[in-house]
Amino acid sequence: MSRSTVFVLATALAACARTPAPAAPAPRSAATVAVTPATAATPAATGRPITAADIHFMSGMIGHHAQAVMIAGWAPSHGANPSIQTLAARIIVSQNDEIRFMQNWLRDHGQPVPAVDTAHAHMAMPGMDHGEMMPGMLTSEQLAQLDAARGKEFDRLFLTFMMQHHRGAITMVNQLIGTPGAAQDDVMFKYISDVNADQSTEIDRMATMLLSLPD
Repeated sequence: MSRSTVFVLATALAACARTPAPAAPAPRSAATVAVTPATAATPAATGRPITAADIHFMSGMIGHHAQAVMIAGWAPSHGANPSIQTLAARIIVSQNDEIRFMQNWLRDHGQPVPAVDTAHAHMAMPGMDHGEMMPGMLTSEQLAQLDAARGKEFDRLFLTFMMQHHRGAITMVNQLIGTPGAAQDDVMFKYISDVNADQSTEIDRMATMLLSLPD
C-alpha cells in the first residue's frame, strides 16, 4: 500500500470519528403521548338527571290514567254501542300498559310508586292540595252523571268527558316541557312525546264519533 493511500484512509477514519451518531429518540412522557378520547356514552345509555317535576308528573299521570281506565270499564255495563265499547277496550289496554311503564320508571329511579285504584280513581296529584285537581280529570259530579247514564246518553257523555280527560293529559305534558330542566331524560321525553301524539289522535277520533252519534 502506498503512502498516499494510507494517508487517504487515515483522513476518512478521522472524519467518521468526528461525525456524531444519530441521537436515540427521547422517551415520550405521559404528558406528550397523544390519547384518543374514549367514545362518550350516549344519553340513552346513561340517562339524564331527572327533576322533581319529572317525578311529580309520572306519579300524577298514574292516577290520571287510572281514572280513564275506570270510566272506560263502565262501557259494557252502561249500554254503550259497539264502537264505543271497542274504543273503551282500546283505552283500557293502552293506559294500563302506560301505567305499568310509569310504575317501572319510578321504581327504576328509586321513587315511591303510587298505588293504582281504577275503581276509585283519585283526582289529585301527590303533593297537591286535596281540592286541586289534575287537568282534565272528571269531578265527582261528572263521574256521577256518567255513571247514571245509559245507552246513547252514556255514549255522548263518555266521548265528551274522555276528550276532556285526554286534553288534560296533553296540558300536563306541555306544563312539564315548560318547566326548566324537566323532561331531559331520554326515555321520559320519548314517552311524553308519544302521549301527546296518541292522545291528540284519539281526541280527533272521538270528536268524529261524537258528531256521528244520532240525536
